[in-house]
Amino acid sequence: MEKVVLVDRNDNQIGLMGKMEAHEKALLHRAFSVFIFNSNGEMLLQKRAVTKYHCGGMWANTCCSHPREHESDLDAATRRLKEEMGIETPLSEIFNFIYKAELDKNLTEHEFDHVFVGYYDGEISLNKAEVEDYCFGTIEEINEKIQLNPSHYTPWFLIAFPRVSEWWKSKQL
Repeated sequence: MEKVVLVDRNDNQIGLMGKMEAHEKALLHRAFSVFIFNSNGEMLLQKRAVTKYHCGGMWANTCCSHPREHESDLDAATRRLKEEMGIETPLSEIFNFIYKAELDKNLTEHEFDHVFVGYYDGEISLNKAEVEDYCFGTIEEINEKIQLNPSHYTPWFLIAFPRVSEWWKSKQL
């Protein structure tokens, strides 16, 4: 059984719990989100596989998941980026945040989410058990699509996207 790391509001580990149970009980746990940009300044989004345990078929950032016990957030983000998208590239953490969102299937995400960014222009090799599709878009293009159909995007992406967008814009000055 896959477990998540339960944390307090300061990201200190306070226990372990099965992933599904933590989502059923809405307990705060550690997570990460990865945002990849290409050399054209486009962000890489993934469409979650419809078979995912929640938010199947919704658009999200390049990769997201939970670190294992005794695994650093950076190591976990690097591992899952390769497992889900076939991408290997250096990552940097730019911020973190806590959010709580009710999901489908009577589950709740309550996560201390570490947000990483990286750059990549190579081949993408999707793990079809995790990812149905992908696309690249500029911040402006993605923002327009979100305004038209916010329900097509995962809750954590909708929260993190504006902050990642601001970070991206500050890098372009």
